[in-house]
Amino acid sequence: MADELSKHFLELTHIESFYGKIQALQGVNLYVDKGEIVTLIGSNGAGKSTTLKSISGQVTPKTGSILFDGKDITKNPTHVNAHLGIAQVPEGRRIFPRLSVRENLQIGAFAERSKSIIAERMERVFGYFPRLKERLEQKGGTMSGGEQQMLAIGRALMMKPKLLMLDEPSMGLAPIIVEQIFDIIKEMNKEGMTILLVEQNAFQALQLADRGYVIQTGNIVLEGPCSELLTNQQVREAYLA
Repeated sequence: MADELSKHFLELTHIESFYGKIQALQGVNLYVDKGEIVTLIGSNGAGKSTTLKSISGQVTPKTGSILFDGKDITKNPTHVNAHLGIAQVPEGRRIFPRLSVRENLQIGAFAERSKSIIAERMERVFGYFPRLKERLEQKGGTMSGGEQQMLAIGRALMMKPKLLMLDEPSMGLAPIIVEQIFDIIKEMNKEGMTILLVEQNAFQALQLADRGYVIQTGNIVLEGPCSELLTNQQVREAYLA
């Protein structure tokens, strides 16, 4: 049934999500097609992270529907969505600081029993982030912010996700490191990864992504190709000035 309802890889229809009595999303409509990078931009508290949490299952929408890869996942808990192939790199990275790089990565492959497949996935992560291989036995908490962000993305990739959701990957990082992270996101996408990106750096996000959405106080107020959003006067004044 869901296949008939949605032609898109991921589709949110009229999603309303709450924290207690506080409404965070007010009828969000959004879609992502396979192989795209889609970005969601907006100010702090606009509902960006809540949108990702509603997709991953950390927040259960009160109304509306979320369809992913032909399945209705609206009410699914997080672990079910993880098994379906949705991986989220949370804001603030949230690696395990007392565990080594190796252990952090192994946790990402929690659902996989085969040691050879886990090793294969780890090598793929090292292809994107060679520095992690150099720091394999180092405790996560002793690494730089940029290295921790690489580790957080690497841990998500260990799940072999169909959809990778990134929440503020540039936060707190030096510009040169941000550039490296964005280059790697672009590379992953070229190799077929579908990406939904929430990002405070609107200019870089819109340069990287195919399409974008602008969210304000829980409402999508603008959407379209990023090339159009970059030249939109409203977007330029609010996010690119």
